[in-house]
Amino acid sequence: MRKKNVIVTGASDGIGAAAVRQLANNQNYNLYLVGRNRAKTAAVADEVNAPYFIADFADLEQVRHLATALKNSLGTAPIDILVNNAGGLFDDFALTTDGFERTFQINYLAQFLLTQLLLPQFSSEVAVINTSSIAHKLYGHLDLNDLNNQEHYNASKAYGDSKLADLLFTKELHRRYHDQGLTTVAFHPGVIRTNFSNGQKNWRQVYQSALGKLVLPSADAGGKTLRYFIEGTPDVTWQSGQYYSKRRLSKKVNPQANDIVLQQQLWDKTMTLLDL
Repeated sequence: MRKKNVIVTGASDGIGAAAVRQLANNQNYNLYLVGRNRAKTAAVADEVNAPYFIADFADLEQVRHLATALKNSLGTAPIDILVNNAGGLFDDFALTTDGFERTFQINYLAQFLLTQLLLPQFSSEVAVINTSSIAHKLYGHLDLNDLNNQEHYNASKAYGDSKLADLLFTKELHRRYHDQGLTTVAFHPGVIRTNFSNGQKNWRQVYQSALGKLVLPSADAGGKTLRYFIEGTPDVTWQSGQYYSKRRLSKKVNPQANDIVLQQQLWDKTMTLLDL
């Protein structure tokens, strides 16, 4: 049986790095690692003996170059699993060079763009796995006329909006492509002790506090959850187009997530914003 080609973004640290380490000895997969920090990504790639690629998702031109580099590396081989796991959280409002609020771009727009650019190379039974968050329910409320949150910026809301957008994307991706063999899922890995919150003071104090280090699960626990979706059988182990809290199917989602019109409108607006 052919090995599956698996691309994991956000693989230099946190649950992405933990998952690829756990998969390193699984002979069913060829891993392709993507990270922002070259030294950290190279170190993980060396551990698991896998090729790596560098891209800062705060720059969409780097995402486009990444897609080309991945295609060149794969050649004619298909992509079987794409894990959209890169992400961040930031204190202050800032626009990227592309003109988008950076949390929204890194956590959603860049992932959407990469998925679209790689779409022609997907296998006939591809799985797209999106790291979401319970923050989509706690803080998210999308306004299609203010996706940058430029009017009233709040770090938690910006993060929640980006993760809500990931879930809307998951559902619309399922609606458009499931009958062609594509499966997709969004999941909350749990409140995991990782470095993703380093850009936001309040969340960083919680995650990196002595109490946080004592009670919060490690990145390895989140990595096991991500590994569960990678190794699982779509539409058997997990259901396409759905949201999971850790490994449990959850219907407790932000009401906007189930708005079919909003799913379609966000997709169309994103295609326009990214000139796709």
